[in-house]
Amino acid sequence: MARHYCSLRLWFVLLAAAAVPFTTVSSDVDTYIVHMDMSAMPAAFAHHHSWFAATLSAMAEPSHLATTTCHGLIHVYDHAIHGFSARLSTHQLSQLQKTHGFLSAYPDRLVKLDTTHSYEFLHLNPSSGLWPASNFGEGVIVGVVDSGVWPESESYRENGMPQVPSRWKGACEEGTAFNSSMCNRKLIGARYFNRGLRARDPPVPISVNSPRDMGGHGTHTSSTAVGNYVRGASFFGYAPGTARGMAPRAHLAVYKVSWGGRAATSDVLAGIDKAISDGVDVISLSLGFDDVHLHKDPIAIAAYAAMEKGIFVSTSTGNDGPDFSTLHNGIPWVLTVGAASFDRELACVVDLGDGTSIVAASVYLGEPVLEELPIVFKGACDNLTSLNRVGHKIVVCKGDPDDLDSAISIVGSARVAGGLFTCPTEGCGVRLERFEFPGALISPQDARTIIKYIHRSPAPTARLRFRQTRVRKKQAPSVAEYTSRGPSHSCPNVLKPDLVAPGSQVLASWPQNASVGFVGTRPVHSPFNVISGSSMSCPHASGVAALLRAAHPDWSPAAIRSAMMTTADSLDNTGKPIPDRGNSGEPATPLAMGSGHLNPNRALDPGLIYDAGAGDYMRLLCAMKFSKQQIQAITRSSNHNCSSPSLDLNYPSFIAYFSAGNSSSGAGTGVREFQRTVTNVADGSWTYAARLTPIEGFSLHVEPHKLVFKEKHDKQSFKLLVESKAVMEKGKVVHGWLSWVDDQSKHVVNSPIVATTFTFV
Repeated sequence: MARHYCSLRLWFVLLAAAAVPFTTVSSDVDTYIVHMDMSAMPAAFAHHHSWFAATLSAMAEPSHLATTTCHGLIHVYDHAIHGFSARLSTHQLSQLQKTHGFLSAYPDRLVKLDTTHSYEFLHLNPSSGLWPASNFGEGVIVGVVDSGVWPESESYRENGMPQVPSRWKGACEEGTAFNSSMCNRKLIGARYFNRGLRARDPPVPISVNSPRDMGGHGTHTSSTAVGNYVRGASFFGYAPGTARGMAPRAHLAVYKVSWGGRAATSDVLAGIDKAISDGVDVISLSLGFDDVHLHKDPIAIAAYAAMEKGIFVSTSTGNDGPDFSTLHNGIPWVLTVGAASFDRELACVVDLGDGTSIVAASVYLGEPVLEELPIVFKGACDNLTSLNRVGHKIVVCKGDPDDLDSAISIVGSARVAGGLFTCPTEGCGVRLERFEFPGALISPQDARTIIKYIHRSPAPTARLRFRQTRVRKKQAPSVAEYTSRGPSHSCPNVLKPDLVAPGSQVLASWPQNASVGFVGTRPVHSPFNVISGSSMSCPHASGVAALLRAAHPDWSPAAIRSAMMTTADSLDNTGKPIPDRGNSGEPATPLAMGSGHLNPNRALDPGLIYDAGAGDYMRLLCAMKFSKQQIQAITRSSNHNCSSPSLDLNYPSFIAYFSAGNSSSGAGTGVREFQRTVTNVADGSWTYAARLTPIEGFSLHVEPHKLVFKEKHDKQSFKLLVESKAVMEKGKVVHGWLSWVDDQSKHVVNSPIVATTFTFV
């Protein structure tokens, strides 16, 4: 657990500080995360809390004695790391680095924050499959580290919930507009952390100092993961139905670390530290840090501690796609989840005067119908003066494909009745669906139909009908344009992301005080909201992990991750490769979608799993050339053994790097070898045969080609060889698949294989 420190004995400060030579006081003060070697704690200290306090006290500068006593030490961590966070000057940091037991320190930084139908698209069924097998997640505790919770939401009602597990050690902390009675059998814990943020930025406004969610992000993610049943849910008539989380009978504990979209590293660590000590089974993190090495990434370090205690950690990729190597949380011991669309469209129907009806993408929260009005084509819609002369009509705009929001903004400011905008790509409506005026996005083909009608008709008209919901559309899912892609900067030898899940236009609960949008300049509110991002896909996977934990309580975090990955769908609902909306609808590569789209019911019975534990991750860290101190910062152990380092982690996917070359030099060819061990998790004996999907320009070979398992828990090893037969151009990415298929055709265990010449800048 992490403790908030604001009390050191003055006599102890003076005694410790007396032995330290002081120099000129520095005004260069920052918050640092400090890692300490627990084995170096002097015997005089009964507890590491007092050791850390004494160590920090010895760093005090003369004019800071009083303030350091109360404000220097921010958090002490018990599980996530061995260390503390504190406000330190440059001089104090240099003194700390010389003390016995110091390992490393790095500055605190800000964290990046990254439903009614998605469960149906995932084929979760109350009569068969993972839901009944797991009793809907009953008994599992999911910890959501985010922006808090709106406890009055119907998603947190305790109706039908079992008693709180006796192993639960958490608390329902009171604060502004939040008391302990707001927790129940669904929302069993709520804590909040902001000492790091306030130390970093004292003027930061925190008007509601409690677990209460004032922004909506945490309420949305937690209700997506484990929300209870809410009948009659919708978003102003869009996406109507019964809302529920992926694991509706799982318990929820929230850890508020984000305040107005701002969160400090030290507070995130404190939240995860508490979640571990409280006894959660799953941690869901829809946030992350860009371009951070594993030994300085608080999520990587805290997740390692969680993994060692059997806690499953699910994270988001971020929303910086579609370029390569933009994801964060490329951590080998967590699940990294990207975002995809699913088969639901929130729409506006455009009824033309000639009887033609066109479905357009739109979420407009004003009047549901804009009655029949004249319609005109105005080209780029880049001239406000010209648009103001149009009058009370609907304008059609075909603006700059790279600056669609500019045309929308100009039309929104003009004195027109509404606007229709040509969408440059099929998937762009996912991000630009919210309108503050009667507006919608139309495809290029539909734009041509409308413009042709306008030119041929002497008095063209149109009517706009909003609040339309279309489900079970063809060709879904698709990888969202915005979702961040691999390879991972922090660990390129492990293929990331792991998979994708519903992340676009997801409906979930929302605080009643937080606006969900505007109609003109008037803010509007709703108990539900529809938003998009990998933040929304992560809790889908977190909830499914909770279901798997309930169904298979003996599975390790790696086993659960493997089951989800090897059973993911690589084909859409039309039987074609899942398209990538960030690459013109071309088939998605595993650098965009990982192993594919989450399929919960298949994950219940994966057949084989690729397991891994602390020793495997230790060998990977050794092979990545981390120093002894850096490895200790991640693992919290000084007893690591680097006698058998290996970059080849026992992971359910493969990525092979080759040098770009040319035909005359022959560079870029070669062989990459992977060793893997799989475990049978199905009852009885099974025989599996390897099936390889070829990669052009490569030879793939598996030894042995057949694996025989005599009983449950039996293990077998194999070797995969990826041989380049031709040179590859720089930045090239190609992929294939290795599938283990049993002789009864019941299990197909899929793993993506990526070969690339991608190089990191």
